[in-house]
Amino acid sequence: MKIHGPSIGIGVAIGAIAIFGLFLTIGAGFFNSAGNNIKTQNNDNGKFQMSLLSDNASPPLGSKDAPIIMVEFGDYQCFYCNKFYHTTEPDIMKNYVDTGKVKLIFKDLTIIGQDSVNAANAAHCAQEKGKFWEYHDMLYNNWAGENTGWASSKNLLAFATQVNITDSDFNSCMSDARYVSVVKGSVSDAQTLGLTGTPDFFIIAPDNSVTKIVGAQPFQVFDEIFKKLAK
Repeated sequence: MKIHGPSIGIGVAIGAIAIFGLFLTIGAGFFNSAGNNIKTQNNDNGKFQMSLLSDNASPPLGSKDAPIIMVEFGDYQCFYCNKFYHTTEPDIMKNYVDTGKVKLIFKDLTIIGQDSVNAANAAHCAQEKGKFWEYHDMLYNNWAGENTGWASSKNLLAFATQVNITDSDFNSCMSDARYVSVVKGSVSDAQTLGLTGTPDFFIIAPDNSVTKIVGAQPFQVFDEIFKKLAK
């Protein structure tokens, strides 16, 4: 099993936060990591693309007119992803998503095991029925450890019925691994961005500057950044 870095000690230490410029046009800029620091550099070769944050992703959750976008790279089996979902995300939803200030995008960084890939594929299958986020929530609400079998194919099918997906096409989508290429594409995007652990976050401001947050930080960290970006 690969070690997902932000899962180590994140509950105790505040991870690095860095702000850097991004541009919507392909090839306008890229960033390198030096330890936990992110720096903007010129890129004449078009190495960085904003699509690394938008492609191979979930549908957005929140108002389409929300001025701030938060992109999460996560693994459904990840302990700290689950911790973030239960302890921090509810406050982000209440204070920023439900009020139309922020919209969320989820991208897969499946680094724990095959069940992580299967769960991610299942969430995208649920998206065909317009239920990506309901299924996403179902996964985290049924989390029971890393590589313990809770995300088995049998359970993933059962979770679908609990979000009122009952047709055979979901089963076919699962058995065909229809979205594994999307999941792999998201993992490739994460690797290009230099990510090695989960969860990691990119907050895109109205001016397209980006703040990277490493790990399952408390709500206060996100709250401070959102307030600054909203000014």
